[in-house]
Amino acid sequence: MIKNGIKIIAAGAIALSAASFLAGNASATELRLAYFMGSKHPMNKFVFTPFGKKLAEVSGGKMTVKQFPGGALNSSPPKQYSILIKGVADVAFALPGYTSQLFPVSNVITIPGVANSALDGTKKLANAAELIRPEIKAKILAMWANQPPILLTKNKAVRKLEDLKGMKIRVTAKTNVPFIEALGASAVSQPVSVINQNLQNGAIDGILIDPSAIRSFKLYEPAKYLTIGIPGSGSAFTLLMNNKVYKGLSAEEQKWVDAASGKWLSESGGNGYDKAAAGGMKISKEKGVEIIQLPDAEIARFREAMKPALEKFNATKFKGGLTGAAVIKAMKGM
Repeated sequence: MIKNGIKIIAAGAIALSAASFLAGNASATELRLAYFMGSKHPMNKFVFTPFGKKLAEVSGGKMTVKQFPGGALNSSPPKQYSILIKGVADVAFALPGYTSQLFPVSNVITIPGVANSALDGTKKLANAAELIRPEIKAKILAMWANQPPILLTKNKAVRKLEDLKGMKIRVTAKTNVPFIEALGASAVSQPVSVINQNLQNGAIDGILIDPSAIRSFKLYEPAKYLTIGIPGSGSAFTLLMNNKVYKGLSAEEQKWVDAASGKWLSESGGNGYDKAAAGGMKISKEKGVEIIQLPDAEIARFREAMKPALEKFNATKFKGGLTGAAVIKAMKGM
């Protein structure tokens, strides 16, 4: 009986603890926001801090955000979505490209020709919101894109299609792999936190990435050449909230969260990446990185080489019979 009593008391204590935790989330005096970059990253300025400020404003200070930058809750970029789902963080920044198998529809934004700027990509993601939402098991606070990528290399300049043959190129998402391999290169997906070192030590020959990362991750240090014009599109980025936390809020508190997120916050992220991209190009020039602009005729050769990969992607079927071509049309508002 005593043992059973202890079990009952212990179970009650656990239940009380869980209830207290949920109550704490319900009152939501402070939400834990996790991201793996440093606090000076552009997305803090354009997304995380604006979200926190707006939330405090609309709630009259009753709901605030505490940031955990630099991987304080988990330093692995591909695991940010996982820690959110598990409740380690209430809100988290995550890149669908790092776990492409979970977000096939979101990653369609990376297909060459879909978007021509970060803000344009952000609007294209919004066009396909109804197709994207089912694959994300969290409350989407904001979803935005960065700019189409440039190519950074160290030991070899890429001035024409043939220069890519045999090179090992880092891409953001696995969705990009067939397109880069169609150009004669070998493609590998790696988190952004390791690419500076990998280009420096020769583990990779080049980095295909949007220009904003040049300043954020000091890619001008290992890179000697920067090639503009390789066909591509931006990557998707998300700020997400744990579903249980959101659903545990009162109706009024949910309205506060909704007011502090959504279209305006997504477009702030897109605009932020366009500005950060300009800064990345500027610092590249200042640091002496050689800028190579592919001529139109050469870009056309790249596009022609990618055609078989694009045709294969268009025919790809996602869950429910949705095709790659259908998602692209939805993103383009067609």
